[in-house]
Amino acid sequence: MTQHPSHPPTLEAPALKRFSLHIRHAFFGRRGGVSAGSFKSLNCALSSGDNPERVAENRRRACLALGLSVPRLALVRQVHSARAIRATDVFPPGEAPEADAIVTSVPGLALGVLTADCAPVLLCDPHAGVIGAAHAGWRGAVTGVLEAAIEAMIDLGADPSKTVAAIGPCLSQTSFEVGPDLVEAVMDASPWADHLFAEGQGDRKHFDLKAYLMARLMRLGLSHMDALNEDTLGEPGLYFSHRASVRLKEPQTGRNLSAITLIA
Repeated sequence: MTQHPSHPPTLEAPALKRFSLHIRHAFFGRRGGVSAGSFKSLNCALSSGDNPERVAENRRRACLALGLSVPRLALVRQVHSARAIRATDVFPPGEAPEADAIVTSVPGLALGVLTADCAPVLLCDPHAGVIGAAHAGWRGAVTGVLEAAIEAMIDLGADPSKTVAAIGPCLSQTSFEVGPDLVEAVMDASPWADHLFAEGQGDRKHFDLKAYLMARLMRLGLSHMDALNEDTLGEPGLYFSHRASVRLKEPQTGRNLSAITLIA
């Protein structure tokens, strides 16, 4: 994890870092912000119940870490869908569309997703100058949020064979205990995914969400990708985690920001 003296700590994915002449990207955790309590400290979600002014300052710090002197962060209203939208600018307050993936070809505009156990996926075709970001919980992954993101990027000129992907901090397989309903939903959509479940206690299993997302990306024609090892549940001091908050009986939790921008 890297940190400039005045910036929040960040993680970068090797697959995307190779194209640092074209893009900047970052996976942020919960450190380096100004929020307090269960939102301590770099909560970037307004919907969480945090103080809006503190969230705005956290987002400003994140944009500075991405090299943006003026905060230009496009975020959507995430609803665990398979919808992807195109952004040409920041959405006005209260007017962000419902979607779980966002793409652009506009330099200097950062695309972000907010997570607290679900997987953030950052995407880039550096040759075409097209980027994307997706919020991939298991529901979105099963119903096709990655496919929608890639299709939207193709509409802007991206080539899947030249597109790079990185999966950021989320639940690891050992932390992602699931019940029969989730297993059935995944297997109905992806009969090839049976090897991604490990046995748990009773009827519980452990699902490898990162490997599932990697497999779906490969089926879309991508061959350059990373999945970071960080586990949000296993590192609650570094990352916001919904499951960790439930265990601690906290009424609310913050969200980790993952973002990518084309260099102007």
